[in-house]
Amino acid sequence: MSLFQEDFTATSAAVRVRFGAGVRHAVDEEMDRLGLSRALILTTPQQADTGAKFAERLGARAVGVFSGAAMHTPVPVSEDATAMAIRLGADCVVAVGGGSTTGLGKAIALRTDLPQIVVPTTYAGSEATGILGQTEAGRKTTITTPKVQPEVILYDAELVRSLPVGMTVTSALNAMAHAAEGLYAQNRSPISSLMALEGLRAFHAALPRVLDNPDDLKARGETLYGAWLCGTVLGQVGMALHHKLCHTLGGSFDLPHAETHAVILPHAIAYNQQAAAGELAPVATIFGGPAPGKALHDFATRMKAPLALRDLGLREADLDRAADIASENPYWNPAPVNRAGLRRLLQAAWAGDAPASWDPAT
Repeated sequence: MSLFQEDFTATSAAVRVRFGAGVRHAVDEEMDRLGLSRALILTTPQQADTGAKFAERLGARAVGVFSGAAMHTPVPVSEDATAMAIRLGADCVVAVGGGSTTGLGKAIALRTDLPQIVVPTTYAGSEATGILGQTEAGRKTTITTPKVQPEVILYDAELVRSLPVGMTVTSALNAMAHAAEGLYAQNRSPISSLMALEGLRAFHAALPRVLDNPDDLKARGETLYGAWLCGTVLGQVGMALHHKLCHTLGGSFDLPHAETHAVILPHAIAYNQQAAAGELAPVATIFGGPAPGKALHDFATRMKAPLALRDLGLREADLDRAADIASENPYWNPAPVNRAGLRRLLQAAWAGDAPASWDPAT
């Protein structure tokens, strides 16, 4: 089936992307290509040792390591890291990690225009976008600007080989959510849809192989390929209900980012599957199910992903407030967004129920 649309606009960011085992060692080459010489290395506290290894390899090219990246990119952390970059005279940042570290690099770039070299260690996909989500005063907001688009991405399968299986699964489902929502985005194009479907196929094919053998570098590389495709979709089109809910749950209730995406994805797709039946039909085909939401839920179950918000620490008493916040300033969505529908969706996701086919307008 052709993905042709009579009217569309496709925009691609100028990003240099390199794949390959061992490509993480090419940071100095990329700095030379960009005329850079003073890198601030960024990591989370858990990956401080990895940051130190990058700094050691870069030698005098590394002016320091900031290992305070945090989930949901808190503004105070970004301000501290930016101050360090300015104090040390950094002319670029090298973000080594997942979405938290990538987000910090983007936050610094927003404030300083410093170039970014990103070395992903998860499948978040945010490195492929010009989108920054940051949290302040208990609310997560997003901005889209070329200022936060990384200049270079180095995808190294060796770096994700040691990613624990649980984090592998939730990170992959996080990336898949970008592609699934991109299929019905208001400003989608044939190019974004092609990338979305290829990204979903890559995860469907490779993720089970990674679970069978986490050291399988070819499978790890294919999942990174899926992450890049799905992230690129996120950078090209607007997101909808799924991302609004995840931003609400993460920013206002401090739920873990990737795990929240994993739980919400099947429910958000089921919410929209009537309104976007044609666009979502390939999802059911790829994952082998009667309906896209159920097919994604079954895949997540087979991958032993988390299925319930209550298991992530959300209280049932918080569901009403979550529905209220998510109903405020809703993102464009193919199906009508109303508080009653969101409350029903959240209840099912909280309990870990399989998503049902239902009319969100009722």
